[in-house]
Formats: sequence, C-alpha cells, structure tokens
Amino acid sequence: MSQPRTSDYPIDAQFIERWSPRALANDPIDDETLLSFFEAARWSPSAYNIQPWRFAYSKHGSASWDSYLDFLIEFNRGWAQHASALVVVISKTTSLNGDKEVANPSHAFDAGAAWANLALQAHLKGWLTHCMGGVHHDKIKAALNLPDNYVVHGMVAIGKAGDKSQLPEFLQQKEIPSGRLPLEQTVVEGLNFTL
Repeated sequence: MSQPRTSDYPIDAQFIERWSPRALANDPIDDETLLSFFEAARWSPSAYNIQPWRFAYSKHGSASWDSYLDFLIEFNRGWAQHASALVVVISKTTSLNGDKEVANPSHAFDAGAAWANLALQAHLKGWLTHCMGGVHHDKIKAALNLPDNYVVHGMVAIGKAGDKSQLPEFLQQKEIPSGRLPLEQTVVEGLNFTL
C-alpha cells in the first residue's frame, strides 16, 4: 500500500488495509471464490433476521457482462470494464408481519452490513472491491425485473490489482487509499449530537 493509514485506536489491520481502487486487472474469478464472498454476506447481522439483501452478478466475459456494464454511468464504466465481476446490491423494502406485507425500515442498513461483509471477505482472500453509486437504477430494475418493493443501492466491482496507468491521469492521482474523518466528527456520547 503506497499511503499508510493509521487508526487512533487498536483495530484489526484488515479494516485499514481494505480500500477501493479503480485499477483492476480483470483476472478470471472462479465460482467458489466469488460465492465465498456472498457466503460472508449471508452471515451479516439483520434486524429480525429478515436478511433483505439480494445480489445479482456477472463475471467478465459472460453473456450478461455487457448488460452489467450498461448499468453503470459512463464514468464508472470506463474503469469498471476491467473488473473480474460486477455485483448489483439490492434490498427488499418490505417484510412479512404474519400474513401482511409491511415496510422494513432497516432494509438499507442491513444491505450495507452485507455489502461490508462481502468486501472484507474479498479483501481477506486478496481481492479488491469498489462500490459504486453511479448506476442507472431504473435500467437495472427493468433488466432484472425487480418488483416495486425492491430497491437498487449500487454496484460493486471485484478484481485483482491492475496497472494504474490504464486509468485517465486524473484518476491515477487518486489511486491511493483515502483517509477518514476523525472519530470526533462522527461519534458523540449522550445527547450532544451535532451535524
């Protein structure tokens, strides 16, 4: 890693070492490896154990690959075309309460936990992930025939490290692990909450 990150409190190195590069090498990814990332996501915490997350994926070179590339805005398509796999992150916005379908207010929160587990498992196995919000939500919903009670959150590019020279120059300069806000800007105790 070219720019070391440091934590203010002791944590496992995987949390600091994981980052989201754009330079990917489109190495083939086998099903067992890729499915192990989804397996890690499967064990994510979930309110009432509803597990509202859903994932749809395409591997580089598969029949659906071009469709998945079309799900991305042009900027993301430019670099994500070199990924080994592309994953759509979806969640179901409702759940059953007895026999009645009701809103699930924690669907996005739980899907975020699942995506985080996927990213950490990929990192542990030497793969890189980059989550993207720049996607065509309506195009994805239509192509995947998602009902109204399903929402698209974004997509994840998965791959091995590639040569950053394949990126436009302005992205090459950004191809380093980013920092994070200090804890005092994101965590408060008691009722002293400020934005």
